[in-house]
This record gives sequence, structure tokens and C-alpha cells, in this order.
Amino acid sequence: MNRDFICIEGGVPLKGEIKLQGAKNCALPLFASMILMEGKTEFSNIPYVEDVNTMLSLLSYLGLEVKYIKEENRAIIENRGIVTSSAPLSFIQKMRASIYVLGPLLVTEGVAKVGIPGGCSFGPRPINFHIAGLKKIGAEIEIEGGYVIAKAKKFKGAKISFPRVSVGATAHLAMTAAKIEEEIVLENISLEPEVIHLFEFLKKAGAKIEVEKRKAFIWGNRNLKAPESFSNIPDRIEAATYMMFVAGAGGELILRPNPYNLLENVIGKLKKMGIYIENRGDYLYLESQKDFDLKPINVSTAPYPGYPTDCQPQIVSLLTQAKGKSLVRERIYPERFGYVGELIKMGANIEVGPGYAKVEGKTNLKSAPLFAPDIRAGAALILAALLAEGKSQIYGVENIKRGYDSVVDKLKKIGAKIELVNETRN
Repeated sequence: MNRDFICIEGGVPLKGEIKLQGAKNCALPLFASMILMEGKTEFSNIPYVEDVNTMLSLLSYLGLEVKYIKEENRAIIENRGIVTSSAPLSFIQKMRASIYVLGPLLVTEGVAKVGIPGGCSFGPRPINFHIAGLKKIGAEIEIEGGYVIAKAKKFKGAKISFPRVSVGATAHLAMTAAKIEEEIVLENISLEPEVIHLFEFLKKAGAKIEVEKRKAFIWGNRNLKAPESFSNIPDRIEAATYMMFVAGAGGELILRPNPYNLLENVIGKLKKMGIYIENRGDYLYLESQKDFDLKPINVSTAPYPGYPTDCQPQIVSLLTQAKGKSLVRERIYPERFGYVGELIKMGANIEVGPGYAKVEGKTNLKSAPLFAPDIRAGAALILAALLAEGKSQIYGVENIKRGYDSVVDKLKKIGAKIELVNETRN
């Protein structure tokens, strides 16, 4: 059996420039929305990560023509017609974003059979908001054999109010509504940059969308036309991750394109910890002293523009180096602390309770064999390994690859002692 792992020797300061990948969490709904429209779009700034590959493979299975040019980070998708409205579990269980194809298949074909999605293992993320919204626009839905089976003869306008802000439900139901020629109002929507960018794409394709505070008013178009080209936004979660790598390890970092306007809350927290960050126009500059005692802070995750849940594991890892007590509250996915046991193996002093983690530092972390259970937990473990004394091995590399393009090469470029190793066992 072959098992890849990342080997990191800690205690090395970092210095250099990182070119940010395109936003994985933006590319996935953009790609799924191609089910709705005729024609071909060339997408630029698309990261080479496993979730992108999975979505492109799924669209190919459904009948779309797809091509990814790795050297140029471009994806070309053409829709000449759907050949099947069934998305098998072999694709769906790999990532949660696969739910995005359900509504588009339904409004395009009148029927859809999509496996209940998998993805990151940090607690249940039910699809009930998605299902309830589809029912309001006229869908009949059954759950059978691990699949969501949806049918509809006619679609109707509706007002759909989400019980809490949901990025996935907002994106999914907005793209579904974009093909229905009735007014659909979504209330309590996500305002994440990735969702707003999806709205812009749908508008270019022929839908009408107006946003007022946390409401979206959508008037769809049965004849959506794929824009010739569309550029993805920078990945703000990758940007925040590298900022925390350097904040903990010490050194200097330049990030291009500048993610400053996408990360004001994260930047504010890092500044409170004592990290120097400056907006220099076309790039962001960060500086951290290796032996400087970081200050403890309190963090609560919240929908955008609040502190992102996808940056929670990284900040917990970083706070092990803050002198004093910090509190991190997880208000989006309260069970998202499963990775903490790996940090404790390294000597971290962390207490986890319902929806919170209490972190006491400063802790001298020691190297250990580690397992990354999901994308962002993997980033937190990479950060801990960069800080630790000795060499750490991080397994579960396939989970990290789902969200980070060339993380080993990028870290090596800025001075990290890091290698991707293949372990062969009989």
C-alpha cells in the first residue's frame, strides 16, 4: 500500500512571496451552474486541487465537455446537452459541494437523482435547507438508498428564508432560481465573496439578481447563455492560511494578488496578536518576529464579514504560541474541533467543550506523527509542524490536496524544510 505524507522540520523562519490560487469555494458553484446554460465558458484562475478535479469529472459524467489546462490554471466547460440527470455516489461522497448539481439538474431536466454528499469530516452539515428550498419552488423530493430523488412538473416563484446563514444553500438555490422565470426571494443569505461572485456570473448569463442587505431578489431566464470567459477571485482562505504560517514561524510574507479587502476580520485578529500587516496596494505585506510573544485573543466564527469558520483550525494552532489564555468559539460548525487531539499529541494545552476551544500558551510544541482529517485541519497541522521542535509527519495528504494547490512547493519556496514523501508498505 502506498501512503503519502508530508514531512516538516520545524523552527525555521519563512520569507518570500506567494502567488495566491483562485478560490476553490468559488470555482465549484461556478462550474455547477454551467448545467443551467447553453454554450462554453473559459474560466481563468482555477486552482489545481482535488475538489476541482472531482467537480469537473462529475460534469463530464453528466454530459458536459470539460478541459483543464494545469499550466495556465484554466478550465473550459461547454454544455451541449445533459446526457444523464443522475449523479452517482462515487463522485458525490468525495465532497459536499456536489449537492450544487441537484437543483440545476432538476430545473433543466425536470428530474434529478443525486447522492447525499460527503466531504470534510468535522460533524454533520445537513442538507435540509437545500431540500426545503427546492420544495418551495415546486419540487417533490424523496430520500432513498443514499440518494436525493427530485421531480417537478412546474416551477413557481417563492420566498425562501434560511433559518441561519448558509453559504452552500444560498449558492445552490440562487443558481437554481436563475433558470426559473418567476420571482424568487432568498432571505438571510450568505454574503461571502464567493457567493457574490457567483451572482455576477449568473447575471452575465442572463439572470436578474438584486441584493439588499441579506436578501436576494432573483428573476430567472430559461435561456441562460454561458459567458465566453470569466475570472475567478483569489482564495482568501489560502491567503489567511499562509499569513498564519508566517505569523507563527516568523519572517516576512508578500501575497499577490492583494487579499486585504477580503480578509479584514482575520487581519484585525492577527494585528491584535501583534503581527505587523500592511496593505501596500498591489500586494499585502506581513512581518512577524520569530521570538516575539504573541498576544492571546478571543475569536468567534461568523458569516461574512465575520471571522470565517474555514480559518478556525489555523487560528487555534497559532494561538498555542500566544502567551496567555485564548478562547475560540465555533458558531457555524460547533463540532469542528476534531483535529485538536492531534495538537495535544504535540504538547498543546487545549480544552474543548461544546462549540469552543480554550487555548493556553505559549507552548513548546514537539514533533509527532499526525493525521489531517479534513482540508483546514490539515492546514492547522502544517502550521503546528512548522512551529514544532523536530520532524513531524502529516498523513491524510489527500484531504489537504482537496483545497490547497501545491502547498509543499509553495512553502519550500519561502524557506520551509518540507517534503512530500511516499511510504510504501507491503
